[in-house]
Order: sequence, then C-alpha cells, then structure tokens
Amino acid sequence: MRFAVPATALFSVLFLTSCKPEAQPEAAAGPADTGITIFTGGTIYTGVPEQPVVEAVVVDKSGRIVGTVPPLSADWDDPSDASGVEIIDLGGAYMFPGFTDSHIHLLGIGQRELTLNLEGTASVDELVTRVEAELEGLPPGAILYGRGWIETGWPEGRMPSAADLDAVSADNPVVLTRADGHALVANSAALAAAGILDLTDDPAGGHVERGPDGRATGIVIDNAAAPVYALFRAPSEAELTKALEIGAKTYVARGWTGAHNMSVEPREAPLMAALDADGRLSLRLYNAFDERGFDLARQHQFETDTIRNRAVKLYMDGALGSRGALLIAPYSDRPETSGLSTLEPTVLHNLMMRANEEQVQLAIHAIGDLANRNILDTFEELGYGADLRWRIEHTQILAPEDIERVGALGLVASMQPSHAIGDLHFAPARLGIDRLKGAYAWKSLLQTGAVVAGGSDAPVEVGSPLIEFYAAVARKDLEGFSGEGWHPEEALSRDEALALFTSAPAFAAFQEADLGTIEPGKLADFTVFDRDLMTVPEAEILEAKAVMTVVGGEIVYRAE
Repeated sequence: MRFAVPATALFSVLFLTSCKPEAQPEAAAGPADTGITIFTGGTIYTGVPEQPVVEAVVVDKSGRIVGTVPPLSADWDDPSDASGVEIIDLGGAYMFPGFTDSHIHLLGIGQRELTLNLEGTASVDELVTRVEAELEGLPPGAILYGRGWIETGWPEGRMPSAADLDAVSADNPVVLTRADGHALVANSAALAAAGILDLTDDPAGGHVERGPDGRATGIVIDNAAAPVYALFRAPSEAELTKALEIGAKTYVARGWTGAHNMSVEPREAPLMAALDADGRLSLRLYNAFDERGFDLARQHQFETDTIRNRAVKLYMDGALGSRGALLIAPYSDRPETSGLSTLEPTVLHNLMMRANEEQVQLAIHAIGDLANRNILDTFEELGYGADLRWRIEHTQILAPEDIERVGALGLVASMQPSHAIGDLHFAPARLGIDRLKGAYAWKSLLQTGAVVAGGSDAPVEVGSPLIEFYAAVARKDLEGFSGEGWHPEEALSRDEALALFTSAPAFAAFQEADLGTIEPGKLADFTVFDRDLMTVPEAEILEAKAVMTVVGGEIVYRAE
C-alpha cells in the first residue's frame, strides 16, 4: 500500500516546529517510528532551477527524498505507524544539496593529520626550525617525513634545499613533499640513501635539480622521486585504515558529503569497504584507481551502498609550480625546459583503447597546455564521445583554441578553484601574461558547453568547500588580492559555483539520478552552513561554518 502526505498534516508539523520554545531547538513530532524525517526551519536551496528554494524536505527510512514543501508531491511505502515523524530543525541555517569534492586523495588527507603538516610554513627559516623541533627525540637514522610546504610568497624567493636541511639534520634522513605532491626536498642523507645524490641522468618523466658541481641540490620532481619514497616502509593495513577513517571524518566535518578519490591503490579498496561495513566511513566515495586498478574498476569490486569503484587515474605531466607541467612553448622563467611528459601519447592511445573496451572511466591528470592537447587529440583520433564521460583532472592551462574542444568532445573538466588563487601568484612568471588567457578558464569552458566539476585536490590544498566556493565566485586570493593576468571575467556566478560542487560532480560520476540536487527520488545528501553562500558578500563566505552534514538521510556530522 502507498499513501500521500496530506498537505494539512505536513503544515501542522511545520507549524508545531515553528512554535517550539527556543529552549527546545530540536524535537520530534511524536515517536520517530515511521522512518520519516523532515528537514525544515531554514533556507533550503535545491539546485533545481524551476524551484530553487523550498521550506522543507521529506526523507524516508531508506535515505531518499520523497517530497519537498512546496510543492507537496511525495509518497512512500506505508509504515507501520504513520503518526511518528522526526523533525530536524535547521535553526535558521542554510541547507544545500550535498557538496562533493571532485578531486581528493583521501589517504593523503588522513596522513596529513597524522604526520608533520607543513601547511602555512612562511619561509625557509621557519621550515628548518620546524624540522629541527620535530627531530628532537628521534633516534639517529630514523626518517622524518612531512608534507605541505609551498614557497609562494616566501621572503627567500626560492625553494628549500638540502643545504638548508643539512644544518639541522646530520643524523637523520629528511624528506618533505611540496604541497602539490609533484616535488620534494630531501637532505643529503636522504639523497645519498636513495642513490641519487651523485646521479647524473634523469628518469623519464622526472627531474633532479643539480648544482654547478653536478650534485643534487635537494629538489626532486615527479618520477625521479621514486627512489626517495622507496626509503619508507610501506604502511600496514592498520595504518592505512586509520588514515582513511581520519580523512573521511575530517571531510564530513567540513561539510563535504562525498568525494571523488583519486590515484587510489588497489589494496585500499577492501579496507574502505570494511570501514563502511563497520559504520566508520561516513563519506560517500567514487574511487579512481592507479593503473594497477583496471581489473578492480572493470569488475566494480568492493563496492558498497556508498562506495563506487569505476575509474582509473592516469598522469600526463607534473605540476606548474615545480615546472613539471608539460607546455607547448618553454617556461617563461626557465626557457631551457618545457616541462615533463609522464605519459607519451602512444601509451595514452593504448590505455584509452583498453579503458573503452573494459568500460572503465578514465580520469587523466593534465596541467600544461601540451598535456591537455595530447588528451584532446588522442580522444578525437579514436572517435570517442561524450557517453564515456572521461575526465581531464585539473584542465589547468589550455591553449585558447583548445578551450571549446573540451566541451565539443564531451570530456569533463575536473577543476580546483583554489589552485587558481594560489598559482596565479607565480603563474605569470612561469607562463607569461599571454598564456594566462587559457589558464583556470572555468567560465569559458562552461560557456563552450563543457561540464566543469569542482574539487580541491586535498591534501594539495586545504580541502574546504568554503574556500573552493569563494575562489570560484571571487577569483581572488584569501586576502582579496587579484593581480594582472588573473582574468576576473572567468569568475563564476553563485548558481554556477553551486553546480560546480553538486550537480556537476554527480554527472561526472554517472550519479545524477541519485545525487546533485534536492528533489524527490534522490538520495538525501545535504550540506548545511550557518551563512547563505548565495547572498553574503564574497569575503564573508570564508567566515561561514559547516553546521550539519547529512549522507543518505543520516546526520554524520553536527557542529557543537
């Protein structure tokens, strides 16, 4: 039997909710024995153009939306007692479709919370001081690892070096990964242990910075870093599990309901499934595995009701900051290099054919304009189309003539707004002003028909939905600065920014029937902030706080 909710009955529920004393911010209108929950008492943005705002959302016991008010067009399976309805009072807050980060590294987010976190380090001197403090108590020979430094804005105007670290780390190898994950600085002990201190040849897709004497200076980029990372013991299953769980908890507390998890090692898949089975993984995940995960993605192994394993992540080049991004023309500030190719077009061609045959979605990292062009050319040569929904991760620098090709070919541009407001402090030096016309071109891509899915690339960036939303609509750094070549015309409207983190990620993961908007039939994934992101002044977006995160109708985070 099925029945509809009478408008008068629901009005009575809403009326009783609005009349509750302030001392009772949350109560149920009778025993919560029907499995019906109503979210109300705030402003609710649906992401549906025909009705962008509603007063209440009705959710059934399966975690799906059965109706919104207004209009009332909901029905659900007959519960044993229709009188019990749970009311969730939003307390005047602002509810949105669940925010999804389209590009994260979940393991790295958890590991950032568990290791030396160098975010916010303001100079080489401060970096060295923090390393010195961290080394206190470490036995000789123990390796110190940290991550998160970035030299943008440092008074020294340079990256750190082995010499900087050697002054305080004579007895311990030290390895510190740059925020972008594509470069590291190591001290001489680590370089020697990795066998690259005096190495003269670079591996394919990698580079070791060397001084006039031919010895490594400490900066190691992309594929050249493999021998350094080989110094570390592989984390145990218990360590991986702990980091994954902490990463997910960190993310739902920021207001994210879901994430597209990139470069996942296949051995993480059963650990995530086990965490979910134990109720310890509250974040909805769409996983893209490294190349070893083709079979796993093809067979959809280790999936659960909140985990999808359907994609594989590839890398075409490195990062702009470390000059690993592959460019058509040389770097303006280092004309002897045009960056690094980490995947040749012929290999990409073969991997695309395999993915198409095995029905595996590809998510391909490309930052430089040549790396992006190689994807566009190969995809077009193979005659593939929009039905595949293959993704270019970052789509950061495009030759202007290539912008319209992304949408025309049906590729999804997976982009991170915070990259722009950080990188644009040094991108003019790397690229020159003219090439910035095709850099971080969110608006142009949307206008030419591309789907643009928004993310953060955490732990490369903080991983805050508020920073990402602000960056998308302001196109200014966190202090409100915008300089020459920042192209403010590429900033997005509030509605476009909301879609960037809601409906676009759903489409990019083939989940638009279940996620991305608040409307009947979809899963009840909601993000609730204490401020109205759609109307507050730009700077005030950064002051907002996540107050509630709901995944599948379950409140997985609530602020104190």
